[in-house]
Amino acid sequence: MEEALVGNVTAGIVRVDDTVRRPTGPWTNAVDALLAHLHAVGFTGAPRPLGRDDRGRQILEYVPGELGDHTGTYSLDELTSIGAFLADLHRATATFVPPPAAAWQQVIPPDGDELVCHHDVAPWNLVRSARGWVLIDWDGAGPGTRLWELAYAAQSMAGMRPDRPLGESAERLRALVDGYGLATAQRPALAALLGRRARAMSDLLRRGARDEVQPWARIHAEDGAYWRDTAALLEAHVQRWTAALM
Repeated sequence: MEEALVGNVTAGIVRVDDTVRRPTGPWTNAVDALLAHLHAVGFTGAPRPLGRDDRGRQILEYVPGELGDHTGTYSLDELTSIGAFLADLHRATATFVPPPAAAWQQVIPPDGDELVCHHDVAPWNLVRSARGWVLIDWDGAGPGTRLWELAYAAQSMAGMRPDRPLGESAERLRALVDGYGLATAQRPALAALLGRRARAMSDLLRRGARDEVQPWARIHAEDGAYWRDTAALLEAHVQRWTAALM
């Protein structure tokens, strides 16, 4: 029996017993190869790929647990553990060799091809499960850089937003980045990248609304002001973020 999964999910995603079924695209084979690699190297923070069903849909392991939300309610200790989790992910993906002619679905142009990244490491994709943190929704995976991914994850997981005091946002940012173990020399670059990465998300939603492309037009109507204002906040206080990280 199929159970539709609700929330900010791709249309057509359903749960069947202990599996998730997703519509496929040109990127699905590459995503499956990535998830198989993560499983093979012992990284437990991603669902296992289980092939295709009789309707041609991607089959993934269903991971029960609790999802977070965009408000950034994690404790400082949890943020530190999420940073360490992301570092483990990057160590695992760094050894991944994509299949020949791999196709990826990347709605925001990557800033490099240092390694394959998830590109949406955010509370709504992070499951608090019995086996620890598990990251879901890998359809947007593809080439990128550690700092580009860390900038987005830090802002979203720490809940760095306009209605949170600057000092609190800075402290939460530091907790996650310390957990990741980012080298001191790279921290000023990360501080400067926070606003740029949030601005890229804001621009994606704005273009989606202009061109009536879903789900971006819908998300722009719901959260466009949040991303616009968050980008402005992060851009305006680079020195504050740098000081906190150093």
